Amino acid sequence: MGNKVLVVDDAAFMRMMIKDILRKGGYEVVGEAEDGSKAVEKYKELRPDLVTMDITMPDMDGISAVKEIRKLDGNAQIIMCSAMGQQAMVIDAIQAGAKDFVVKPFQPERVLEAVRKVLS
Repeated sequence: MGNKVLVVDDAAFMRMMIKDILRKGGYEVVGEAEDGSKAVEKYKELRPDLVTMDITMPDMDGISAVKEIRKLDGNAQIIMCSAMGQQAMVIDAIQAGAKDFVVKPFQPERVLEAVRKVLS
């Protein structure tokens, strides 16, 4: 199996979609979380090679979760996923430490391209 990925999104069907794209691309999905605080816990536990992170989630949003994960691991590889392709959000995510940004609805090839780029 390829690199290990943690999938974070508050919508179960979105997690399913991302997992499906990643598995078909040869990646191993080692865990999933439905909010930012669970994402941070899972990251500590699983130490994945990559995290796909939704921005808008209950409890702790994706940008806060990115900051927390980057505190734990300065080399954490995180790709933000959001329906809101707003410039400010993209900038906040990148400043928080995200390596790339994928907009929903997902184009499988775009997701895999972002994953390959970040992991290379």
